Amino acid sequence: MKITVDGKIYEYAAGTLLGDIAADFEKESAHDIVLVTVDGKLRELHHRQEHDAEIKFVTTACNIGNSTYKRSCSMLFLAAAYHIAGHENIRKAVLHFTIDDGFYYTIDGNVRVNEDFMRAVEAEMHRLVDTNCPIGKRNLPTDEARKLFHRYGMYDKEKLFRTRLSSSVNIYTLDGFEDYNYGFMTSKTGYLRYFKLFLYQGGIVLKMPSADKPEEVEDFHPLDNLFRTQIMGEEWAEDLKIDTVGALNEEVINANTRQTILISEAVQESRIASIAEEICAGKGVKFVMVAGPSSSGKTTFSQRLCVQLSAHGLRPHYVGVDNYFLDRTLTPLDKNGQRNFECLEALDVKKFNEDMTALLNGDTIKTPSYDFIEGKRVYNGEKLTLPEGEILVIEGIHCLNDKLSYSLPRKSKFKIYISALTQLNIDEHNRIPTTDGRLIRRIVRDYRTRGYSAANTLSMWNSVRRGEEENIFPYQETADVFFNSALLYELAVLKLYAQPLLFQVPQEHPQYEEAKRLLKFLDYFIGVPSDDVP
Repeated sequence: MKITVDGKIYEYAAGTLLGDIAADFEKESAHDIVLVTVDGKLRELHHRQEHDAEIKFVTTACNIGNSTYKRSCSMLFLAAAYHIAGHENIRKAVLHFTIDDGFYYTIDGNVRVNEDFMRAVEAEMHRLVDTNCPIGKRNLPTDEARKLFHRYGMYDKEKLFRTRLSSSVNIYTLDGFEDYNYGFMTSKTGYLRYFKLFLYQGGIVLKMPSADKPEEVEDFHPLDNLFRTQIMGEEWAEDLKIDTVGALNEEVINANTRQTILISEAVQESRIASIAEEICAGKGVKFVMVAGPSSSGKTTFSQRLCVQLSAHGLRPHYVGVDNYFLDRTLTPLDKNGQRNFECLEALDVKKFNEDMTALLNGDTIKTPSYDFIEGKRVYNGEKLTLPEGEILVIEGIHCLNDKLSYSLPRKSKFKIYISALTQLNIDEHNRIPTTDGRLIRRIVRDYRTRGYSAANTLSMWNSVRRGEEENIFPYQETADVFFNSALLYELAVLKLYAQPLLFQVPQEHPQYEEAKRLLKFLDYFIGVPSDDVP
């Protein structure tokens, strides 16, 4: 067969493993090759190629390749943990969420998770890497897979595949340890050389490289406020016995969705009310600063907070920092020559501080708004004063950064960080990335309110994420309170809106594989109509 790579044609015997083809080009690649695209379709290196094709290599320096690395490294960690503890001594090992870009695990059973155990697991991981064990893949009928997971005590997986419509399931094997993984995997453990383990809050954090630095692993930096918020959300989901997608699907099957929606909304409203109480108890607070990443629910939260502040006797006014954008012609450019609306310098920080200081001093200001069509700040004659009992709720991505509000005394500001920190996992070993939840929110929102296609939103997402990494996440631990806007039921509801939009992404589009991945992810959920959503 003829294989085309970078415009050159090479001959291979039909049935050659893609991994063997990749090995011939490994020396020319700056980073490890972990996947291959065959005529535009992603394939694992286990795959045997039978016919002529054009192939491209996916390395650990690509986002998809980095995700594959992390997913495989997670299986490496779990296999090592089961080897060291003994399968019979682990009741449940859970990958909960990311913290400081590392995976946080707990292990429950006849196991002491301490320094000695962690070092033994780490040594076992290195042994498996050094021996370059194959990560095998086999296909089982779904019913057989459910029996296998039951035998292993992986009941969340058993429950997940009760509603799986596909007739078969891919099972991965690593040195006798078998598991199901959501997404592509490396073909061998030899790729997984870079990782570090850290003890944290009764569990273990697995740190791995980023796509930007695929051969480097940073140390772990605890984020205690974020951790507490994530754990609180998970504990609440566990109390309701809806902590995995399979458990949520059972609620849908048993017609309990309306109750789940009402409880989720009640819990959120209670949390917003308690934040309002905390603001009212703080002496001298005049500015409530709300920040969070894209599609975390900042505007909706700010409006609901205003209602709660009013119920506590204050008179809140909502202000969007976007109204202080510089005129578009003055917006700084990024390294690609595009206007950078995400950076702090895109705002008229000086004017913002002049206005906020004037309000703090009891003066009246003219309030601006921003004409996004013309790209100019305009004044429509509206004015604002902040007498006793009145307060501003200010929302924007830079609100936690004191450089935005440098002239305001710290005691006058109450900072709130908001994000959609998904409480659900797919199962005990497959998490739902917070970014996926927010991305699906944004796809639906962009189509409904801006007329953008899913392809448009997916194309912009990496740029949005870079802005979050630079302008929001570094300041999250400075917040006075964290608010988790994720709702247990939301992905089941959003599925019915997002699926048709994702199916519209054409096969030749650069974002087709990402759209296909999200469709596969949404396929785990039973869809829920939005009739009972407030």
